Amino acid sequence: MRSLETTTGDSEIMARYIFITGGVVSSLGKGLASAALGALLQARGFSVRLRKLDPYLNVDPGTMSPFEHGEVFVTDDGAETDLDLGHYERFTGVAARKTDSVSSGRIYSSVLEKERRGDYLGKTIQVVPHVTNEIKDFIGIGDDEVDFMLCEIGGTVGDIEGLPFFEAIRQFSHEKPRGQCLFMHLTLLPFLNASGELKTKPTQHSVKELQSIGIAPDILVCRSEHSIPQKEREKLALFCNVRPESVIAAYDLDSIYDAPLAYHKEGLDQAVLNAFEITPAPKPNLEVWEDVSERIHNPEGSVNIAIVGKYTQLEDAYKSIAEALTHGGMRNRVKVIIGWIDAEKFDTEAVESHLEGYDGILVPGGFGERGTEGMIKAATFAREKKVPYLGICLGMQMAVIETSRHLAKIKNAGSEEFDHEAGKKRFKPVVYHLKEWLEGNRTIKRDEKDDKGGTMRLGAYNAILKQQSQISEIYNSELISERHRHRYEVDLKYRDKLEKCGVSFSGMSPDNRLPEIIEINDHPWFIGVQFHPELKSKPFEPHPLFADFIRASVDRSRLV
Repeated sequence: MRSLETTTGDSEIMARYIFITGGVVSSLGKGLASAALGALLQARGFSVRLRKLDPYLNVDPGTMSPFEHGEVFVTDDGAETDLDLGHYERFTGVAARKTDSVSSGRIYSSVLEKERRGDYLGKTIQVVPHVTNEIKDFIGIGDDEVDFMLCEIGGTVGDIEGLPFFEAIRQFSHEKPRGQCLFMHLTLLPFLNASGELKTKPTQHSVKELQSIGIAPDILVCRSEHSIPQKEREKLALFCNVRPESVIAAYDLDSIYDAPLAYHKEGLDQAVLNAFEITPAPKPNLEVWEDVSERIHNPEGSVNIAIVGKYTQLEDAYKSIAEALTHGGMRNRVKVIIGWIDAEKFDTEAVESHLEGYDGILVPGGFGERGTEGMIKAATFAREKKVPYLGICLGMQMAVIETSRHLAKIKNAGSEEFDHEAGKKRFKPVVYHLKEWLEGNRTIKRDEKDDKGGTMRLGAYNAILKQQSQISEIYNSELISERHRHRYEVDLKYRDKLEKCGVSFSGMSPDNRLPEIIEINDHPWFIGVQFHPELKSKPFEPHPLFADFIRASVDRSRLV
């Protein structure tokens, strides 16, 4: 990567900071804008790292309902984070870490722990300076590792819970040398059909709100469904005190993977380099994103994939899975058409009426018993009809329960999770509560009475793949590392019975105690994995499991 020392002549390399804030309304796309900007800076030869600062009081999103917060993205080092970190990884390829995500809850917990230890020497603990100092310390972690540190502040300016974060980044920029920090503000330009015009006033008010707490944006990114006339750009520049070339339009796109090219066309990366006075600006190499865009917009066919899950009413609950399927389609040059099917439908409706016509079936992760009988029926349908099946986490467990019941004839096969939820024993648990496992050289012990937050098997773990198995051919390796997030595990005491029925345990933990992967031998493509492969897939580097799942689904579509 190009060092800032070579472009600015600095004797000491220090990260430049870009703080991304939002105004007017939430869900405008700060995460996507941050990720796209990171990709553009990489295209110019710079190294980047992206961070998310969330104002909510949860310590992390691990205990939040998917309907509340969307999916939980898990890092290699075991952090449960906001789904925006998934965008960051998919666009930049930089693996996120625990130090790339923090919430008000974690900040306050850290401050209170220090207070209890007496670290503050008896002083009165206040938001300023103690909370803001904690935030600033977090922001500065690893600033000697990269050229640019991009920090996204969750929520919108004016949110009461976000005020400590805004104050912290104001102080942070004040304490750094002049020209080392930049503020990028994302707002909405609504279009009023009655008057036929874009309205700039909401953006002006949002910027004034930001200025009232001591932050002046250097760049405005304006979301709009209509083109922004030059007159409105100049008006925004004048009243918001930014340069006209720093008013960047962000239009709706056919694909999120068009964002780097779209923002480059609008001049976002050049505006950033101009603001930092980095001259001459290195020319960008956008070949990767041109290839990604070409594959997205010029498929040579399509394939229909059913996702049978518990949270299908909110697509963000399975964001990484949907994106990984898209990546698999790109590798095979097909458009992936996803059918979102609520597993509970199969409690009262026939499976065939919903799954006939799909070329592949994916059953994702989840928690609790609701909808699991429908997932088991989906696995039965895929096994019997020879439809490619990918079970992820809970989806693997449901496949094991399905084959236990119908092939191994284990009566009442089920999961301890469902018994714990019901408060009584109803099933023979082929899936049990994981109470002990190895993390490196350390033994981790858990109990079902432990707190829910942060107590699962989290983060990257190795798996050994069976030689000459389908999964080892897909990975082209016999050792893999994948990210986990679960507290229930398939019980190995049923392994012999299941393997006699054609279920192969083709991936195991290095100590051979935990099943990682199962596959069915006489099926064209039926694989269950205990981990979450979707978390490591990227548009320019599709995950091999998703790429091969889509390939198998395409092959079936041509046979039907």
